[in-house]
Amino acid sequence: MKIFDVTVTIHVGMPVWPGDDPVVLGRRTKIEEGAHANVSFLSMSAHTGTHVDAPFHFFEHGSKVNEMPLDVLVGPVQVVEVPESTPVINAEVIEGLQVEKDTKRILFKTRNSQYWGMTDEVFQTGFIGIDESGALELVKRGMRLVGIDYLSIAPYKQSKPTHDALLGAAMVIIEGLDLRTVNAGFYQLTCLPMKLNGTDGAPARVILTQD
Repeated sequence: MKIFDVTVTIHVGMPVWPGDDPVVLGRRTKIEEGAHANVSFLSMSAHTGTHVDAPFHFFEHGSKVNEMPLDVLVGPVQVVEVPESTPVINAEVIEGLQVEKDTKRILFKTRNSQYWGMTDEVFQTGFIGIDESGALELVKRGMRLVGIDYLSIAPYKQSKPTHDALLGAAMVIIEGLDLRTVNAGFYQLTCLPMKLNGTDGAPARVILTQD
């Protein structure tokens, strides 16, 4: 069995959504300074790196991260590769990606993944996202989970229509995936967000496995 870790490593200086606090990560006590144990401290937005969005992110009375169904977070998934020249993932693009009829979990591999290998770690506003028509197409197909390889499922500054459509259909959204080492195809998905009580999002460890 092959295991692919498609989770972005949390580290100081990594890109975060504009306006979010930067990652603070370091040891508060150090053995080399006389402490009996190393103890680290972490501070960051719940939407940092690889993370999930819960309906509460865009709906006042939406469900929270700790209420997410495990049977959606774990199961078969199809990874589809979007051509680099694609400016936005709309309904027409999705129709041309040969998504299997029975697919209920889908991850979009785009040119966004290359951003995770850049040494200049600044937020990229030109990332590819799914527009409202693409989101409604996924809803029509009965998708239960959708993921993408940058910090928003929607194009920059066009968040609400896409999120409203997906989260309004109780779809799980995974953002910030690193799909550089993964080919298009079928895998087993395991997505385990931190079980944070009452939150709109949470960092997640995400792996794909394939026999």
